Amino acid sequence: MTKYTILALSFAMMALACDSSKKAGNQALTNYNQAADTLRLTGENHFRNVKQLTFAGDNAEAYWSFDSKYLTFQATNEKWGTACDQIFYMPISTGTNGGQKPQLISTGKGKTTCSYFMPDNKHILFASTHESGDNCPESPRSVGGKYVWSVHKEFDIYVADLKGNIVKKLTNSPGYDAEGTVSPDGKKIVFTSTRSGDLELWTMNIDGSDQRQVTNGLGYDGGAFFTPDNKRLVFRASRPKTDEEVKTYKELLAQGLVQPTALEIFTCNVDGSDLKQITHLGGANWAPFMDPSGKKILFSTNHHSKSGRLFNVFAVNLDGTGLEQITFDTGFDSFIMFSPDGKKVAFSSNRNNGGRHDTNVFVADWVD
Repeated sequence: MTKYTILALSFAMMALACDSSKKAGNQALTNYNQAADTLRLTGENHFRNVKQLTFAGDNAEAYWSFDSKYLTFQATNEKWGTACDQIFYMPISTGTNGGQKPQLISTGKGKTTCSYFMPDNKHILFASTHESGDNCPESPRSVGGKYVWSVHKEFDIYVADLKGNIVKKLTNSPGYDAEGTVSPDGKKIVFTSTRSGDLELWTMNIDGSDQRQVTNGLGYDGGAFFTPDNKRLVFRASRPKTDEEVKTYKELLAQGLVQPTALEIFTCNVDGSDLKQITHLGGANWAPFMDPSGKKILFSTNHHSKSGRLFNVFAVNLDGTGLEQITFDTGFDSFIMFSPDGKKVAFSSNRNNGGRHDTNVFVADWVD
């Protein structure tokens, strides 16, 4: 059972340009064969020509190259020799060729997370624990019956070439440094760090210099992306309020853990000013990404699920109105991201897994 399936099940137990988008939609409709689009589910009106790129294991957080031709992603796959997440990349034209092992980018040691292409399309950044040990660090799934995520203090952010050779280490501070993504103009990186004592957003230049703290509210700020104009950030955040919530949050963080059961979507300027909470849905709202128009945010949520088991992608306006369901798998859909050219989306889903609990990467043409 994959960790993303476990995420959905654990919530039940407790009861991450407008014009070009329109052009892409028009192109996707040309000579469209709906009968052949078998991976597109009923109600997924913004998708056309859904294509599966991975075929077994736990594959997620697939993010585009700047030329819209490749995806970098993290995977746990016994057939590929990965006991916990490692970083790979693949062309969208072929995916993993029916399940063949793609090019490994990370070292194959420790645990990795959150990879992202650099602007030259020839390098990929990712977070890894490999300098602290060859084995996968312990990652408890629950504490006191409550589902948790691990935020390993051993994570630092690295850059490797497309053959898996690490060429630079971008962070070197005590504590968790991970969840890095690159601005559309290729000048900045946003990441999450515990170096200030809490899980806050930070930015740095593309070369790792000028590292600055962005957020400072108690709670987990993470999974951030830049908006299309490079001026703002969209991210998930928890904001414990009661004495008990604050106590629990701090106790778990001291153990390198967070409880991702109450997350909402926020935006702020790159310097942290003008912080706004976009959703007030309850439950877990996470994995946000802004559409090319800069007017809507797509994100994964279980707010509509009474059991908490079901995660789908929804869209919302920047003022929190206009909530619209985008995906309709009966298990898990998340990590949606628009290609830089605005024509396609990549996402991870439990669909078409033959009941094996696999999470796989898919791409689809986007219709606005």
